[in-house]
Amino acid sequence: MQQNKGILLALGSIPLMMTLGNSMLIPVLPEIGRKLHVNSFRISMLITVYAVVAILLIPIAGYLSDRFGRKAVIVPCLILTVIGGGISAVGAWLLQDLAAYWTIIGGRLLQGAGAAGAFPIVIPLVGDLYEDENEVSKNLGVVETYNTFGKVLSPILGAALGAVLWFLPLAVIPVLCLISLILVLWLIHVPKRKNQPITFREFAGKVKQVLAEKGRWLYAIFAMGGICMFVIFGVLFYLSDILESRYNLHGVWKGFVLAIPLVSLCLCSYLGGKIIGKHKKRMKWIGFSGLVILTVSFAILGFFEHIYVVIGLFTLGGGGIGLALPCLDALITKGIEKEERGTITALYSSMRFVGVSLGPPAVSLLQGRNGHGLLFGVMAGVGGIAALLMLLAVKPEQDEAADNPTVNRMKATEGLIGVTKEKPLSSKLKRKTPAK
Repeated sequence: MQQNKGILLALGSIPLMMTLGNSMLIPVLPEIGRKLHVNSFRISMLITVYAVVAILLIPIAGYLSDRFGRKAVIVPCLILTVIGGGISAVGAWLLQDLAAYWTIIGGRLLQGAGAAGAFPIVIPLVGDLYEDENEVSKNLGVVETYNTFGKVLSPILGAALGAVLWFLPLAVIPVLCLISLILVLWLIHVPKRKNQPITFREFAGKVKQVLAEKGRWLYAIFAMGGICMFVIFGVLFYLSDILESRYNLHGVWKGFVLAIPLVSLCLCSYLGGKIIGKHKKRMKWIGFSGLVILTVSFAILGFFEHIYVVIGLFTLGGGGIGLALPCLDALITKGIEKEERGTITALYSSMRFVGVSLGPPAVSLLQGRNGHGLLFGVMAGVGGIAALLMLLAVKPEQDEAADNPTVNRMKATEGLIGVTKEKPLSSKLKRKTPAK
């Protein structure tokens, strides 16, 4: 039991530190912009470059983890985040204006590269470390809890550190990543490889076949995950700016206000995960309901600029996102063979990072047009698209049939979505995905 707690602590520390390493900067971005004398769009790039690099490298990290082992990828990537964080911190401390800005950007690029091989690899690693499916699901829930806790903690901690010294959040990031690295080296012991690693040709073939057979509903889920992250990070960036510029709210109090919608998101995510169980139809309709709540709350928000209304409706919309996210995760888990989950999870993580990368710069451009209504009209519009995708592209069978292990299938718009009685795609490629 103690050993299992240590393993979960080490595994959970990775998404916790990665979340803090990105989201913790949001409340201090306006202050960083003032210190470095750069505009809102440029300062939003501190979030965007981190996410863009991760988008490009997550699929490669997924393949390398299949080829060489999960820990063999996670450890170097955590070292890279420590180095990148150190570069950003030193640049902010010793340099000024644009020289400091570009040095911080360079460090954030390295951090994004490290993030690509950290949290996305934790999910398949849990499957490697535990054989029982119920234990895997339970421990994945624990890991996700660390991730959501990081989202709640990050604005408070970032604002508190920024109130002491404007670049202190940048300096703390490499320290946090170093702690995670030590925990992984000390507590994680991956089972020895039993099968030969797949070649890159096999890896590419597996991805191609999965997407060819199940692409319609997978693309929809990828898009929904990206939209949810786009809305979260975009509106948090907007709130961080207006809380200072319009309402003169700074420091820890600003962090607490930013944390309110994130608490709603995390609570609803936890409750949603509890409610859906193994019921695929429930996953669809709870996810759809959450996306409708997001769309309606943001459509109304476009007509009101009072801060209490903005916070209240964003909290409601954040709860809707919280309901949708565990449904998206579960649909992928239930609809994809175990041998293919690592690859598809990596692609899904990439698409979520697309949303993270686009949110802040999109908001900064919309703000430049001085359009509160336009901003939340766009957010409501993309939320509506996500709701339609859930409604039209995901069509699960009756739960009784879907939960029967002999008839474990799901429908998409045309054909089946999910697991059929056929052999997994990896066996069609004449080689199994290795157990790490």
